Amino acid sequence: MHVAVINVGDEILAGDTTNTNATWLCDRLDERGVDVERITVVPDRVADIARVVNEYRAEHDAVVVTGGLGPTHDDVTMEGVAAAFGREVERNEEAVEWLVEHGGYQRDDLVEGTSHLPAGARVLHNEVGVAPGCVVDDEVYVLPGVPQEMEGMFERVAGEFAGERTHVVVVTVDEPESALLDRVEELRERFDVTVGSYPGEFVRVKLKDVNADAVEAAADWLRERVDVVETEER
Repeated sequence: MHVAVINVGDEILAGDTTNTNATWLCDRLDERGVDVERITVVPDRVADIARVVNEYRAEHDAVVVTGGLGPTHDDVTMEGVAAAFGREVERNEEAVEWLVEHGGYQRDDLVEGTSHLPAGARVLHNEVGVAPGCVVDDEVYVLPGVPQEMEGMFERVAGEFAGERTHVVVVTVDEPESALLDRVEELRERFDVTVGSYPGEFVRVKLKDVNADAVEAAADWLRERVDVVETEER
């Protein structure tokens, strides 16, 4: 399964908010064997949201959009997603009923636009906050931007995202990345696994493949030839 992630928000582009949603989503999707091929941040503009959603839904099995839900002036994500499908946004009665029954709201208390979704969308109720999310045509998932709300809502649809699970081993090495080039190159030649090298205080060499035996063999080979700090698996 191939997925794209779109984060909506001027505050992310301005550097006022750290985009933790993308990191969290990619980690959860990767755990489920899903390939995330795009992460894009777009401003709070209907045309930009619609254009990117249209482009990505044509190229991927699913698109996850976060942020910009609610009734305020800059909450335009639902309008942008609706435009991508050539639809209108409309009051979703199922969302209203849920907010009245479970959220403790009266119909007259709900600010105009709170429960508006693209026509024909499947509502995703917000058990942590107020503004609901939705799924359009089983391919575009629209979630809140508030991390706690987004995470809770994603967990309820996580089962709809699946792929071939991969085995991962990370070998942390106490050597400069430049000093590892020859051994990493030989590793790639000897073993048919994905290899990533990530520098920091130590270098993290990430080995990944659907074949657990191949990954373990590659990790064993590497550990014998580097100064290992630690190894982690999943």
